[in-house]
Amino acid sequence: MPRLARGRVSALAGGPEGGKQPAGAEAGPPPVLLPSAQPMPAAESILQRGIFEIDGRSCDVVLSDSALRWRPIQPERPAAPAAGNSKCGFLSKEEFIELKDLFSVKLKWRRSAKQQKGGTLLGITLFVCMKKEQNKLKDYTLTLNNLSEDHCFLWVRDLKKILTKFSNRPKSLKVLINPQSHKKEATHIYHEHVEPLLKLAEIKTDVTITEYEGHALSLLKECELQEFDGVICVGGDGSASEVAHGLLLRAQMDAGIDTNYILTPVRTPLPLGIIPAGSTNVLAHSLYGIVHIVTATLHIIMGHMKPVDVCTFSSTGKFLRFGFSAMFGFGGRMLASAEKHRWIPPNQRKDFAMIKTLASLRPEDCEISFLPAKSSQDFQEASRNEHRTTESDYNNQWEKIQGHFLNISIMAIPCCCSMAPGGLTPNIRLNNGSMALIIVRNTSRPEFVKHLKRYASLKNQFNFPFVETYTVEEVKLQPRNNCGYDTGDAEFHGTPSENNYPWNVDGDLMKVPSEVHIKVHPQLIRLYGGHLQEMNDYK
Repeated sequence: MPRLARGRVSALAGGPEGGKQPAGAEAGPPPVLLPSAQPMPAAESILQRGIFEIDGRSCDVVLSDSALRWRPIQPERPAAPAAGNSKCGFLSKEEFIELKDLFSVKLKWRRSAKQQKGGTLLGITLFVCMKKEQNKLKDYTLTLNNLSEDHCFLWVRDLKKILTKFSNRPKSLKVLINPQSHKKEATHIYHEHVEPLLKLAEIKTDVTITEYEGHALSLLKECELQEFDGVICVGGDGSASEVAHGLLLRAQMDAGIDTNYILTPVRTPLPLGIIPAGSTNVLAHSLYGIVHIVTATLHIIMGHMKPVDVCTFSSTGKFLRFGFSAMFGFGGRMLASAEKHRWIPPNQRKDFAMIKTLASLRPEDCEISFLPAKSSQDFQEASRNEHRTTESDYNNQWEKIQGHFLNISIMAIPCCCSMAPGGLTPNIRLNNGSMALIIVRNTSRPEFVKHLKRYASLKNQFNFPFVETYTVEEVKLQPRNNCGYDTGDAEFHGTPSENNYPWNVDGDLMKVPSEVHIKVHPQLIRLYGGHLQEMNDYK
């Protein structure tokens, strides 16, 4: 037989164990404990059973190893059934929460303003992660009022034992904050919205506020990471990409791989959590389905993890960096212009850079080679023309395209954002082992603007004769210009023998003088989060 706690009965009746009645409690005989109308699932093992006050009502509460169930006992003095009604009618519907959605449990005390410890015990407070619409998560509290200390201590003990069994949940995190992200709000966002939830979940943190570009990378290459269960980045896409690159680079170093020539990278053992604090937040939006700080934080606390594909970027056989997406041509020039005018506020800088780059719109003469994905079909059939040749044999089926292109995008993630809610590459998933190659051939400025505006739509984004899309595993892009590269008022010069071309890699400016080789590596890193509709199990 399950144990039945009677401490709350005395409390509600004003007996000696309860002392004063809690506000809103009505005097009267003890509540009647009623059997549950629905039997407990056979697989559940009952740990505790007792009477608590929830939302001002006496409830029969049952704690099993997987759920907390309660049924109000109403009324405390059952009234006679109405004429012609054979049912008593005072059983209310059972409610429950799954313990996998619980992330913290605390004793509830009444204390004076100056009192730090002790006070009058009022009951137990449960902190629960609640799933909302549109991929949003929200934290809410459930209070179980009971004035019996022994009774509450036993329940808290069992609840905390259950919480320790969720092994994916982090207990210690390394937190990296970029104070310069977007409107320089990252530090405020962390301390006001993220840190209180992490403390509530009793997660230890070690916080570093980065001081310069590349600081996070240097720190991750040198610090002791074995004491942490994960790394958290508070910043924009550039910050998140730098931290992901640092974690993966550290994994190669620990595995004894020469980081100048990474052919087959190893996975990083530490997951990465991203708190969106940038202007675009493409990576966070693609991961969570929404840009919402509490949602991102709760994914981390609950240990929701998703493996994600990562690309390697190399040139002339030498490794350059890890990344999730890249743009060459218009996307690279626009970022180069924005970096040149960092004194302009972020939102205005983005608009200024786009207008300036459109005003000087011109194509790039390139040769593009790509290896089609083995198990996927192109998500839009590209038209063949005289500029396209195919080189294939039994082991190597590379295809080649030559011509003049306004923009070239290579993306291993959907790249969702406020301007493109369906993603820049809507048919690419976070971990399907392929990349989207989107080629925009030379066309008029008005037609190119129509193409950019179409990203705000959820369909027919690539329904233009000058846009070609492919699903690929590898891409090689070789600019064929021999002259210096100019973006209007921003020139890129390397050594006297080099001409550097700007790339936009995850919001970071990368300058490369020659061919760039991009290859996708399936599920190379785990990120905290994931679209709720894609997550069948939160454990």
